[in-house]
Amino acid sequence: MKRFNLEVVVGLFMLLGFACFVFLSIKLGDVKIFNDRTYTVNARFGSVAGLKKGAAVDIAGVSIGKVAEISLNRETYEAMVIMQIKPEIKLQEDCIASIRTSGIIGDRYISILPGGSFDLISDGGEIYETESAINFEELLSKYIFEN
Repeated sequence: MKRFNLEVVVGLFMLLGFACFVFLSIKLGDVKIFNDRTYTVNARFGSVAGLKKGAAVDIAGVSIGKVAEISLNRETYEAMVIMQIKPEIKLQEDCIASIRTSGIIGDRYISILPGGSFDLISDGGEIYETESAINFEELLSKYIFEN
């Protein structure tokens, strides 16, 4: 009887450990089990150097969404960025999207400067005013090699 009780306790301990492992994997991996409600907004940039899928989208330093997809528009050769925005955040049509760097050599993210328009961007809409990423290597080479 004691051996059976010991096996049950060990089995429960193993199940609890496995459940903790699954929970941590989901939380740390930023995996969404239940589909979070978001809406998509598109933006076109001349350059998205260093921006990655999953990067943050911020307004005033507060995260309001993330980058869902980055692709190349084959007609205009511009980078198309699709962002997933939280439904409680409403973006104006005249807002400005900029690619910024967190810290000196940090990750790239998209910063949105709100506009003043009363018209809002709907699901699948586009931000027309954008500022591309600053390429520090290009700036440094211009500074060094120009007179």
